[in-house]
Order: sequence, then structure tokens, then C-alpha cells
Amino acid sequence: MSAGGSFGGSRGARPVPPEKGVFPLDHDHECDVEKKEYLNCLKVAGHNSGKCREFSKKYLQCRMEKNLMAKQELSELGFRKEQETENSEGKENGK
Repeated sequence: MSAGGSFGGSRGARPVPPEKGVFPLDHDHECDVEKKEYLNCLKVAGHNSGKCREFSKKYLQCRMEKNLMAKQELSELGFRKEQETENSEGKENGK
């Protein structure tokens, strides 16, 4: 006999939600254009997501505008302000 609950879980243990929570699927395809642009960029860039940051940013902004995810500052999602990004890229390129 097993001491765990159904599907191997232990009884009485509370599930822990993900840190950022879950967001609804885009059933109405409201952000399909942005999603497709991002996925196409990933294909072209050899799945290097750093080269597709502008597309992922547009996709996340679309999701926030359409209430498909909680609204929050893009800096909290790993995006820096435009000027900061340009300055760090210039330093990396030796400018």
C-alpha cells in the first residue's frame, strides 16, 4: 500500500503556486501576430532569444494590454530601458 494520495501526491500537503502565477491562454488569438513574429525571429536567430528581445517585449506588452497577464513594469520582466540597453551594447562593442 502506498502512503501517498492520488497521482503520487501526499495527502494534506498544500500545492505551492508558481511565483508569477499562471495566465490565461490566448483563446481568441489576440496576440497571434506578435507571437508569430517572435517565433519567426527565434527560427532565424538559431533560437538565440537575446536577438529577439524586441519581439518578446512586443508580445508581452500585447498580453498585458489584452488582460492576458498581469500588468507589470517591463523592467521587472528583465527588460531595461532603451537608453540603458544602448549604453551597455556600446560598452560591449568597445565604443
